[in-house]
Amino acid sequence: MKITLHKGEVLFHQGDTSAYLYRIVSGLFKVTHIHENGNVVMFNILYPGEVVPHHSLISPQEYRGTATALTECKVERILAKDWYEELEHNKDKAIEIARLLQEKIGFLHQRIDYMAIGTPAERLRLFQEWLTGYVPYEQVTELLTQEEIGQFIGVRRETVNRLLRQNSHEQM
Repeated sequence: MKITLHKGEVLFHQGDTSAYLYRIVSGLFKVTHIHENGNVVMFNILYPGEVVPHHSLISPQEYRGTATALTECKVERILAKDWYEELEHNKDKAIEIARLLQEKIGFLHQRIDYMAIGTPAERLRLFQEWLTGYVPYEQVTELLTQEEIGQFIGVRRETVNRLLRQNSHEQM
């Protein structure tokens, strides 16, 4: 069954368990984690083609973060019971899961590469280019806070602020 979520709506909450997995059909989600000390960290972006939560693809577990829509999103709800039953009886399902995880690992490697690249300005530019591939009509600051952008590219919020100001001055 497909559902639509609007910007700001939550797909799942940290700590909850669910009877569903979700295939992202369109749109983007940010995944945040609230630590025991109250700090909130954005640690992932979910994009079309992914089945989530990743850590529950083989067995059910509670959600490790909260997934919030950054854009209007279409999502296919998959009954977890059916997913795990098919995995048990259809060994080709394991290959599908391996491919999904391989794709996500590739994304994480790309993210690590972006964080290892020379300057914060280059990191921001690469992140903006990646996002533009999914939402060409949105500015990064319309989707994420400066704090979240900084967390994602490995720089401080103040650095993101300075770079965004610098970019807007250069475009004038």
